[in-house]
Amino acid sequence: MATWERRHYLFMTTDPVHIGTGGYRLGRVDSSIVREPGTRVPKIPGTSLHGAARSYAAMLYESPACAGQGQFKEGRGGHCGQDCCPICYTFGYVKRETGQEDKTASFSGVVSVFDAQVLLFPVYSMVGSVWVSTVERLREAGFSVEGVLQNWDTGAALLSWERSDALNLGWLMVESAGKVAVTAPSEWNEGRWKEVKDRIVLVQPALFSQVVNSNLEVRTSVAIDPERGAAKENALFTYEALPRATFLAAEAVLDDYRDGKNIQLFPKDKSAKGNSLPEQWEGPLDVLAAGLRMIEWLGVGGMGTRGFGRMTVVGEPQVQAYGKEVRENEQQHGTT
Repeated sequence: MATWERRHYLFMTTDPVHIGTGGYRLGRVDSSIVREPGTRVPKIPGTSLHGAARSYAAMLYESPACAGQGQFKEGRGGHCGQDCCPICYTFGYVKRETGQEDKTASFSGVVSVFDAQVLLFPVYSMVGSVWVSTVERLREAGFSVEGVLQNWDTGAALLSWERSDALNLGWLMVESAGKVAVTAPSEWNEGRWKEVKDRIVLVQPALFSQVVNSNLEVRTSVAIDPERGAAKENALFTYEALPRATFLAAEAVLDDYRDGKNIQLFPKDKSAKGNSLPEQWEGPLDVLAAGLRMIEWLGVGGMGTRGFGRMTVVGEPQVQAYGKEVRENEQQHGTT
């Protein structure tokens, strides 16, 4: 029987993060970041997380050829595609069949990584930094939100601390509609969450996109003329990024359709060159987790050598097994 397991990750950006749309376009900035089409709220695509995790896991395993798309160039490179390789088993592979230049063998990976959605967005206010979210986003991520009013005005906000006066979110002023209590899942109830839990502002979904897009970090850069050592003429450009201390939630799903066919792979405590791994890998989700945690060191997205891209994993991921989740949903909705 195939194995299905879901893990919910909470990330916090420790640098600005720029996941560009590619190329330049007319607008507020030259290089914009990826957004959800329906809400225009920025996100980090699952493709970016998956690619970074694979690349960094391959580095840890000391098998860099198993990262990337697996192209075979000039007699070298490409995924190894070996049954004993945890990178190829976890993320999939494409390789040439032995002795056949025009044929390839491939397997899909057994982990799926989904988009990281903005959960708590930092904004400067008259009382200092606050983190803006919506009731729906927090509850979907597994947070408990108590004290929510049935009907509250779009121009008002619910706060996680006592305040009766109006509050500015950047340039936008909102009224205080009351106090709410926000509780994080036990897996995420650690230092970084505790620092922000009493500074949360909840707005209506219709307002959330406006608040986020009005408070993104915008940078200006210019190319340097190597002959003069000064700014190059007509080479000024601007780009935007998710600011530092943004919290994002993402999911990863294990779909081991190969049904443990190569389970002799795990546990794995040595790299391809026989050196010790930082932590023992018990299965494909541990390979993914190792790659995701390297983002805290090496970053994700563009301009990583210029102070962009690093994110840290907050606490431990929430784990859900498929069968258990189905039973819980049936009990919750009174079905059999």
